[in-house]
Order: sequence, then C-alpha cells, then structure tokens
Amino acid sequence: MSAEPHRDGTDAAPTPDTPTPDTHAPDALASHRRHLGRGFNWLGGATIIAKVIDFSTIVAVLLFLTKEQVGIASLVVSIAMIVEAFDGLGTSEALVQAKTLTRRQLDTLFWFVVGAATLVAGVTLMAAPAIEAAYGVAGMAGYFVAAAVKQPLVGAALIPLALMNRDLQFERIAIVNVAATLAAALTRLGLAMAGAGAWAVVAGYAASGLYILIGAMAARPFWPRLRFALPEILPLVRFGIRAAASNIAEQIFKNVDYLLIGWFYGAAPLAIYRVGFDITMEPAMAVGTLVNRTALPVFARVAASKDALAQSLLWSLRRLVSLVAPLMAGLMLAATPLTALIRDQHGNSYAAAALPLQVLAAAGLLRVTSQLLTPVLMAAGRPGLAARLSVATLLLLTFGIAVAGFCFPAATGIVAVSAVWLGIYPLLIAWGVVYLRRHWGVRVTDLARAFAAPLVSTGVMVLLAVAAQRLVGSDDPRLQLGLVIAAMALTYGGLFRYARLRPA
Repeated sequence: MSAEPHRDGTDAAPTPDTPTPDTHAPDALASHRRHLGRGFNWLGGATIIAKVIDFSTIVAVLLFLTKEQVGIASLVVSIAMIVEAFDGLGTSEALVQAKTLTRRQLDTLFWFVVGAATLVAGVTLMAAPAIEAAYGVAGMAGYFVAAAVKQPLVGAALIPLALMNRDLQFERIAIVNVAATLAAALTRLGLAMAGAGAWAVVAGYAASGLYILIGAMAARPFWPRLRFALPEILPLVRFGIRAAASNIAEQIFKNVDYLLIGWFYGAAPLAIYRVGFDITMEPAMAVGTLVNRTALPVFARVAASKDALAQSLLWSLRRLVSLVAPLMAGLMLAATPLTALIRDQHGNSYAAAALPLQVLAAAGLLRVTSQLLTPVLMAAGRPGLAARLSVATLLLLTFGIAVAGFCFPAATGIVAVSAVWLGIYPLLIAWGVVYLRRHWGVRVTDLARAFAAPLVSTGVMVLLAVAAQRLVGSDDPRLQLGLVIAAMALTYGGLFRYARLRPA
C-alpha cells in the first residue's frame, strides 16, 4: 500500500496499489505465502549474513579487550537497548497495521518520534551517574553519551523503515540491515584495534544507528514537512503505546540477565556469559526480528480469515524451525571446541562459556518457536495481550535469575541463569498452543507436523556429527568444529531441497 501524497499535493488517504485480496481464495493464500517466502528468504539471508559478520568481528574484537572491558560494554549496551525500545512508542507497528495513511500523519509522526527520542536521550544522560553508582564501575556514566546520541538517529529512521515493511519491500530492508551491520562491525573492530577498550563496543553500537538512518533514507527517502497535527496521529499513538509496552518488556526481557549478572557477579563473569549468549541467543533474537518484520504485515492482511492465518502461521513455523534447529543443535555439539578457540586480550580462553552455551542453545530453539505469537497477537489487534504476555514472561525470568544470583556463586551461577532461560519457554509455548487452538483452530497435530521434518533432519545431523567425531578420534578443536559445520551444511542443504520439492 502506498503512503505517499497525491500528485496534486493533497493529503487524501491513498488507495491500495492492488485490490484487497479475498483471503479465502487459493490464489490469495498462495500470494500471501509468496510474500512470506520472499520475506524469509531476503530477511533470513540478511540475518544470516549479518550474524556471520557480527560474530566474526566480535571474536576478533575480544582479542583486543579484557573480560572486564567486555563486561562493562555489555552492561552499557544492554541498558541502551532497553532505552531504545522507548523510541517511537510502538508507532512502527501501528504504521504497518494501519489501513490507510495520509502524508500529514507521516509528517506529524516523524516529528513526534524524533522529539520523543530526543527526550529519551536526555533522560538517559541524567540517569547515567545513578547507574554508575549502582554498579560501582568508575567512569561508566561517560559511555552513555554514545547511547544517547543513537536515540534520535533511530527515531529518524523509523518512518522509512516502517514504510518499507508496510509495502513488503523486504529486499531493501535486507540490504539496509546488512550494510549497517557491516559498517558498525568494521567501526567496532577498528576502534578495538586502536586500543579503544570498552568504547569500541559502545561506539560501534551507537554508530549502527547512523548507518541504519543513512541506509533507510537511501532505500526509502522520506523528507518530513514542517507541520504537526497531533489529533491526526492519536489513533496510531494509542495503538503504538500498547505495542510499545510489549516492545519495552521484550527488550528488558532480552537484557535483564546481563543487568542482573553484572550486578551479582561483576564484569568478568558477565563477559563469559555474554560469549555463550551471543553465540546462541543472538541468532534467535535476530530470527525474532525477522519474524516480526516478515510475518506481521502478512498476518495483518489475512487476519480476517482463521484458515488463512492458521495456514500462514504453520508455514512460517516450519520455515523457522528449519532455519534454527540445525544451528542450535550444531552449537550444542560445537560448544567445547568453539569456546576453547575464543581468546581475550591476555590469551585466556572462554572455555568456561561452553556449558552455558549448550543450555542456551536448547533455549534458543524454544524461544524462536514462541516468537510467532507476537505477530499473531498484533495482527489480531491484541497488542495489550501481547504486552501482558511479555510482562509475565519477563517477571518469570527476572525472578529465576534473582534466585540464581542469591543462591549460586559466579561459576555455577551463569549456568543456573542459562537454565532459567530453558525453563520458561515451555510455559510460554504451552500457553500459545492453547491460545492458537481456541482462537484460530490450530491443533496440536498441526503444530507437530510443522516440526516433524526439521527435527528429524536435525536428529540425523547430530548422529552423523557424533559418529564422525568418534571415528576421527582427534582432540583438535578446529577439526571437531569443522566436522560439525560440515554436518550442518548437509542438513541445511537437505532441508532447503525438501522445502523446494514439497507442495506449497
């Protein structure tokens, strides 16, 4: 759907580029499935490329930083990501699901979002000294300057990104994401090599906001006019605030473990935990972003039909499990050799991260399967329910981590925190199964069939990798890692071939 003004300059609401499809028709369902396929292919490919770039440069950055510096930077970036969730107040989701938009609404929304982001940046700077005092890390407040600078940049990029997502321009979003990730990774690596310490990670995080803004404006230029009509965006803001509650809870959910581990155990144990978390949960969270960007606009178009949404959901679930299950199983197999190869500035390995990594890999698979609930709830016009679900999950996670922090020392504490992640997702998935059956007619057997091929293939992969490692009988971590990667490549090849041959 177009969101541009008419050629005569009026602000009349635009009409869709194409007639609204009948979501019950087979051709319409096939069309929606093609949109989902394009989204998963482009954004999924972009996610994989971005994560490969991120992981390879992070491993290189670790060589130039101490564990304490990594831990401090992790704390700052975690807090900054929670702050960033306030940008836009959920209006991105409101833009995607809105039936029509006017140019005046877009102009007003741009200034509203940038103004709110600037206010959030100011509050962040004022809170920085108190955060430094709470963690007892001298000089920590200064790092929040970079976090504050990023907020208006992200706010300015919101409108063009949302318009691309609304128009299903997944190819452009993919290019913007990969380019911004590469530029931020190179910035981070360059600063680390120059001896910037924790600033390398924090400044790289802030620079990503600038690169995203540049890419978004190049891919979907939007130059706001100097006008502001608050009453015209109030429906979007009201929807957005409810959606923002879910987003804020989700960001706290993503980062509360860092905040609590840093508080209970300090920077160095946090660095060990972060290595395990980044290798496993970061891909899972990236897939979550992929899910929301790809599925939400498509689900919103078919939400009027239970059958159409159910079929789109099951198709998406099958593709997601095919994408993530072999990776998570491979990471569990590769945890010991992989962490043995990762070193810090002093040449010490991150081998202590191996067990947390294995536990988090299992949790990552469960996390991905649960993340389709959010776009379903948003498409159904239930952002409040999505927010309550996120808050409930956050409370469970926070309580579990707090118990681990009070009961266990650092060495076993980070393993206990990882186990908390693994424990909460079965509860969330159980709730989702009941909700989908009651409201959308999705049966347990339907969900099981969506999981069948990916999980069977992943089981075969594990057997092959373990057999190959025992047959070779070498303790060389590089060789062990190579065998796991080869097994994963064969599995992905088989799954993608199966997906191409399987009837739509």
